[in-house]
Amino acid sequence: MRIHFIAIGGAVMHNLAIALHKKGNIVTGSDDEIFEPSRSRLKEAGLLPDRPGWNDKLISTEIDVLILGMHARDDNPELIKARALNLDIKSFPEFLYQETKDKLRIVIGGSHGKTTITSMIMHVLKSSGIRFDYMVGSIIEGFDTMVGLDERSEIAVFEGDEYLTSTLDRRPKFHLYNPDIAVISGIAWDHINVFPEFDTYVEQFRIFTDKISSGGTLIYYEDDKHVESVARDARDDIKKIPYSIHKYTNGPDGCAINYNNKEYLLNIFGEHNMQNLNAARKVCEQIGIEGDNFLRTISVFKGSAKRLQLLRKNNNAAFYLDFAHAPSKLRASVRAIAERYPEHKKICCFELHTFSSLNHDFLKEYKDCLKDSDIGYIYFNPEVLIHKNLDPLSKDYIADMFGEGATKVFDDSIMLISSLENEKSDRVVYLFMSSGNFNGTDFRAVSERLISED
Repeated sequence: MRIHFIAIGGAVMHNLAIALHKKGNIVTGSDDEIFEPSRSRLKEAGLLPDRPGWNDKLISTEIDVLILGMHARDDNPELIKARALNLDIKSFPEFLYQETKDKLRIVIGGSHGKTTITSMIMHVLKSSGIRFDYMVGSIIEGFDTMVGLDERSEIAVFEGDEYLTSTLDRRPKFHLYNPDIAVISGIAWDHINVFPEFDTYVEQFRIFTDKISSGGTLIYYEDDKHVESVARDARDDIKKIPYSIHKYTNGPDGCAINYNNKEYLLNIFGEHNMQNLNAARKVCEQIGIEGDNFLRTISVFKGSAKRLQLLRKNNNAAFYLDFAHAPSKLRASVRAIAERYPEHKKICCFELHTFSSLNHDFLKEYKDCLKDSDIGYIYFNPEVLIHKNLDPLSKDYIADMFGEGATKVFDDSIMLISSLENEKSDRVVYLFMSSGNFNGTDFRAVSERLISED
């Protein structure tokens, strides 16, 4: 099959392109800008476009399907030509559904935790020798790509993103997968550029539950009042399975849980991860993997990239990288670090990077998100405000909106790192949180400067 990608450089798009290329398809693509690691991975696969930009000469009737990324606008010249030629145009969620419509589809939705829950399920399935298709929003140890498709598999596991599908399809992505087993991990307002009202945002999860197949299953976090309300109102023909935070203990060697009178020591930690773990366990039980087998397998799970990812440590210090960007994610990550390292100085650095986080009115949602830190640094790049066509923000206003825990606000990432070097101490843990990269900061290099070898 001949497949063309418009906006091939996206996180999921380039992984899907590589996965389809490995299956023997003829894959081409274009994009106006491709960043790392997409660039290197596409180049290694022989799929990197010859030059940046759009080229309508790549579009012809020889293309069997064109996969359209959210990054492409409706005036894209390749898209215009493809529509004129009446080509088969699909978003990646549409394509993934088409490829898996005859399989058992497991879709993980929620404002937070969905990448980790999806990763946990993938880890357990692979360790159990079960073939499955997948799509997840992060690189996971043991997997070459974030997308995998296998004709021999009978199960598909997808992370269900609530952001919009494409310029031609304004539905949230997770509305297109039609799950047989669905998870809702939590609901906390996000993506205000497309869901300006909280009720509109919550409604997307109601629609998601309505997409569950007849006789399907909804697994939901019962201690979130918004999730509980959505689950309560879901169709009567859906089996509803609640879950809460798995009981756990913290010890000098890490986090442990007790199940059937057996103790399992984990690599992951924090209350939020114990919530994620229980969701993944409930899903695995639905496909025949019982609790003890699940926990024995998950005990060696190390997490996914940028989800409380440990980059460096010695006997007295540690450096973590995290994807947290929405208020609920921020609170959970800071709380997890505070719980794991009660005797350490906790230095938490957060980048305002998303449209929501840089919105003047939405900033109040971050009140006291950093209160469990000893030092809270906030960074924003004024150029990103200009690029997103948002109003300027003052450092004083940002600090006031964050309240307790906000020590200092920076608009220069180099100055932030310099301040961190002045805060070096013997017992300290650093946490960097962002969906961006602090203006191109090399986090491993910074961790090596801040934490010496034992």
